[in-house]
Amino acid sequence: MSRTASVSRKTNETSVAVAVDIDGTGASTISTGVGFFDHMLEQLSRHSLIDMDIKTEGDLHVDDHHTVEDTGIAIGQAIAKALGDRRGITRYASLDLAMDETMTRAAVDVSGRPFLVWNVAFSAPKIGTFDTELVREFFNALAQHAGITLHIQNIYGANNHHISETCFKAVARVLRTATEIDPRQAGRVPSTKGSLA
Repeated sequence: MSRTASVSRKTNETSVAVAVDIDGTGASTISTGVGFFDHMLEQLSRHSLIDMDIKTEGDLHVDDHHTVEDTGIAIGQAIAKALGDRRGITRYASLDLAMDETMTRAAVDVSGRPFLVWNVAFSAPKIGTFDTELVREFFNALAQHAGITLHIQNIYGANNHHISETCFKAVARVLRTATEIDPRQAGRVPSTKGSLA
């Protein structure tokens, strides 16, 4: 069964095209016009092993907000579409991820029920020219539109680039585990209700 999907989303603020392959190798082609964000999305793809083709054109003359949020929406929609009824998946995963001085924890329930718990603080408003508050905006859009419950907690860290990167890498790793097919599920939906959401 192919777990692939494509989503196109166009508004007056952005035009976004996303294609994903849940069972990929982490290959990506990413262009949003926001260099730091592209770097973070490359981490998301590489460490989740979800192939991602992402092309976003946004109103960057205003700021990066619409580009980041709408890209998160489209990625979430593509993941939800590719997973279908989520039959046979592992569903749950959690991980502590270290990067130099920084440790970040992520936990996910690929449940069909969207929710974000965000316990991450940055010590500066920007990483280069990128607004640090947009990291939360991205993950909120992703969780809402992928239909996942996502908890992210930065346990400690000093470098804001590292804090952001560990968020993306930790989420990538839990998505990889939770979306993998569990052979013991024998194709069942992983819920006593018989359906997710």
